Amino acid sequence: MLTPITGRSVIVTGASKGIGKGIARVFGRAGAKVLSVARNEAEAQAGADEIIAAGGTASAFSADVRDLASMEAMAQAAVDRHGGLDVLCANAGIFPQSKILDMDGDEWDLVLGTNLKGTFNSVKACIPHLAKSDGGRIILTSSITGPITGYPGWTHYGASKAGQLGFMRTACIELAKYGITVNAVMPGNIKTEGLDGLGADYLATMAASIPLGKIGDVEDIGNAALFFASKEANYITGQTIVVDGGQTLPESLEALGEV
Repeated sequence: MLTPITGRSVIVTGASKGIGKGIARVFGRAGAKVLSVARNEAEAQAGADEIIAAGGTASAFSADVRDLASMEAMAQAAVDRHGGLDVLCANAGIFPQSKILDMDGDEWDLVLGTNLKGTFNSVKACIPHLAKSDGGRIILTSSITGPITGYPGWTHYGASKAGQLGFMRTACIELAKYGITVNAVMPGNIKTEGLDGLGADYLATMAASIPLGKIGDVEDIGNAALFFASKEANYITGQTIVVDGGQTLPESLEALGEV
């Protein structure tokens, strides 16, 4: 059993939907004080309200990870409302789908600006406050797409997610002197709102490519993030956890037919 994180102050960016909402929910259930952050204030508030309704502590903040000043205001809000800052879950990201020949430079810049520069901005803004914690934690939401796998239409997304891991491996060295750890969760296929319109046949095909035979839940990612935030992960930094049901392991679909 992990040491409780009751009362710890946690920021989750991109917390209004999908994986971010699941991470925020897991931390809220574990007793943390959660700042639910998203560009859309109403959606951020809705996420915070769900945590509160379940008996947790949360508040909402509207911010854009692409803007450093916005991230600095976010970090200060966590300190003002929750008495400090202990954990940053840098989760905000976007994933429009465009193949290279159809993609323009603006779309490339938008994805890298949100997913990669947004990681830099959120981390940079939180460092002074995390350094005052008795165990600051930074947890990045990366992906298997980019670092391990590829998928047509996601060159920009894959580059941003691989870039996050490159950032992490140096950031963890720089921030070690402050007692801050930096780690990343790498989700595979996770059931989010983004999959709702793909249809039952597509989802069934997706699940069939996963050894465990099912698509992951957002709280599977939240649980991995919770481990990285725990006292038990005190001596882990610069590392990744792949949460994909074994998706990246088979050489081919034929390999799954043998089990």
